[in-house]
Amino acid sequence: MGMTMTQKILAAHAGLPAVEAGQLIEAELDLVLGNDITSPVAIDGFEKCGADSVFDRNRIALVMDHFVPNKDIKSAEQCQRTRNFARKYGIVNFFDAGRMGIEHALLPEQGLVGPGDCIIGADSHTCTYGALGAFSTGVGSTDMAAGMITGKAWFKVPSAIRVVLTGEPSRWIGGKDVILYLIGKIGVDGALYRSLEFTGEGLQYMGMADRLTIANMAIEAGAKNGIFPVDDITMEYENGRFQRKPVVYQADPDAVYESTVEIDLSALRPIVAFPHLPSNTKTIDEAGRVKIDQSVIGSCTNGRIEDLRIAASILKGRQIADGVRCIVIPATQQIYLQAVREGLAEIFVEAGAVFSTPTCGPCLGGHMGVLAKGERAVSTTNRNFVGRMGHVKSEVYLAGPAVAAASAVTGFLTDPDRI
Repeated sequence: MGMTMTQKILAAHAGLPAVEAGQLIEAELDLVLGNDITSPVAIDGFEKCGADSVFDRNRIALVMDHFVPNKDIKSAEQCQRTRNFARKYGIVNFFDAGRMGIEHALLPEQGLVGPGDCIIGADSHTCTYGALGAFSTGVGSTDMAAGMITGKAWFKVPSAIRVVLTGEPSRWIGGKDVILYLIGKIGVDGALYRSLEFTGEGLQYMGMADRLTIANMAIEAGAKNGIFPVDDITMEYENGRFQRKPVVYQADPDAVYESTVEIDLSALRPIVAFPHLPSNTKTIDEAGRVKIDQSVIGSCTNGRIEDLRIAASILKGRQIADGVRCIVIPATQQIYLQAVREGLAEIFVEAGAVFSTPTCGPCLGGHMGVLAKGERAVSTTNRNFVGRMGHVKSEVYLAGPAVAAASAVTGFLTDPDRI
């Protein structure tokens, strides 16, 4: 029986010739990730185990991104605890204010993750790195602690759903529209503990920013991971960046998939996920006149330079609508600097937007854009659960950067072709 791409990576890291869906394995890890919220809990577990060393100080990444710069005393103490741990054990890849970024944009940018890797992270959106041909998945802080100590983790091998992309997308269609369309089609549990494996001739139109967005939100369909084949787009991105030798795995021709979903990119319209689930999707044509109070452009899904360029192309020469707050958040310091050099920051500020330091802040209702009761936000973030960005009576509408920027100009959910 043939194996999927994910199964091949897991077999290799478990030292087995083959694995099959449902099998329990112990796999060697290439990287263990934590952030300022989850790392302190993992450090508690690390110390309770009596551990006095990490498996490899080069294979652990600790990224201070959720509440950085610190918003209060508690968040400052969380960062301090992680900072002290990193210093004690000589963690090489520790990223703090001034050189940090949103973890799932930062790690690919820094070349810490890549083709053939097996990665765990104490954050549910760790599945992002499947865009680079890696197996990566989110775990709890206890598993993170075990990973930091042993360099290993237990997995149940997932079965897979194949997603075939065809056609050429129109101007404003990007990775966010593709993944929201898929989640709307199969539901938030449609890929529960399965691997979403993307393929098809339409991949040539999905750049790395699109792929990272799609893989990031695989978890929003319940998937264990999302993964893309390694192709010229992957290798061009990793060239001169990835710090280890890429290992390329391909699904066998007779690999077993539970089902196949086909998406014609040429038929897609911009998608908006209405409250309070990522699966509650409508096209922008079906959205109606929904008034917004805030627009957030950023996060680990759409805070890359490609996303900022799209937003800037719409905001240039225009003004944010009265009564609307527009917050633009580059995902990393490098992206921030590039946005400044390209003149994007000037466009945002002149339009009346906030141009922020990298942070996860508003995505989880932490800081830098928390919603009050009754307020609505259109956001390029990845979740819109009840109370996700603030008050339980607030609402979040998920969309790509083009819709978020166009809506900031009009004050209503808006088709970017109609401003």
